Amino acid sequence: MAASFRAELEKMGAALRALPATVADKPWREGGWTGRQILGHLLDSSANNRQRFVRAALDGHYEGPGYEQEGWVAMHGYAEQSWETLLGWWRAEHEILAAVVDHIPAERLGSPCIIASGQPVTLEYVVTDYLRHQRHHLAQLREE
Repeated sequence: MAASFRAELEKMGAALRALPATVADKPWREGGWTGRQILGHLLDSSANNRQRFVRAALDGHYEGPGYEQEGWVAMHGYAEQSWETLLGWWRAEHEILAAVVDHIPAERLGSPCIIASGQPVTLEYVVTDYLRHQRHHLAQLREE
């Protein structure tokens, strides 16, 4: 799992770096986030999920809050950051996250995780769903 997680992040990082800088200021839909804000949202997702991955791997379970995305994106001021800065932050955040996934013991992948008031899912599901979420927003940036 760790090798495929890392490989997927490397592909996503290359795809992000290949995007034209013009996506930074363009809303992905009318009234929607700009490219900077979407990339910032992906940074927030990494930060939130790192906590989940580590706690579930160490404790054998995770139960914690959801994520108030509008507030987080606003509090970080992603709309005011340069595209290059955000790409650098994305790379750094995901190097850390990949290192965490590298160290999740196989026997902990079945650890139950409850996020907000959701139904329990496994840590393995949370890790794979994280990649799905990243791909979803990358498609928005690519206008796919």
